[in-house]
Amino acid sequence: MMDKIILAGFGGQGVMFLGKVLAYAGMGSDLDLCWIPSYGPEMRGGTANCSVVLSDEEIHSPVIDVADGAIVLNKPAYDKFAPRIKPGGVLVVNSSLAELDEVRDDITIIQIPATDMANEMGHTNIANMVCLGAILPSLKLVDMEKIEKAMHTLVGKKRPELLDVNLNAIKKGLEFTKA
Repeated sequence: MMDKIILAGFGGQGVMFLGKVLAYAGMGSDLDLCWIPSYGPEMRGGTANCSVVLSDEEIHSPVIDVADGAIVLNKPAYDKFAPRIKPGGVLVVNSSLAELDEVRDDITIIQIPATDMANEMGHTNIANMVCLGAILPSLKLVDMEKIEKAMHTLVGKKRPELLDVNLNAIKKGLEFTKA
C-alpha cells in the first residue's frame, strides 16, 4: 500500500512543516518514505511544494507523477497541481485563498476555508494543519494517532505551547470533513 501526497502553497504557509509531519508519522509507523522539498527563490511569498510518499513496501521512485492526494494552500498551487491528482484521488483546497473557477469531476475536492478557520482559532499560521485534518481520512497509512506522535516529536519538545494549538487545528479539519 502506498500514499503519494503533494503539498503546495506560498513560502511561509508551512508547506514544508506539513510534509515533515507526514514524514515523521510514517517514520513512527516503520513505513518506507520519501520527503522531497522544493523551494521557490524567496523565503516567504515565493512558491513552495513538497512531495511525500509513504509505503509499507519498498519505494522504487521518489518522484510523484500522479498523486493519490494533495493539499493546496492557494490558487497558483491549485492551478499547478490539480491536474496531477489521479482519478479517484482527493484534493484539499484552502478555499480562503483559492476560488476555483474550474473543478475536476473525477476526483474528490474538499474546499475548506482553512485560513478563515485558523484566524477564528486565533492563530493565522495553522491553516496548513486544518488542511492536514481534512485529508487525513483519505490517507491509507497514517491516522490521527500517528500524526499526534509525530507532532509530539516535532513540536512538543521545541515549542510545547504550540502542540495543542496544532492538534486542535488538525481536529478542526477532521470535523469539517465529517460535517
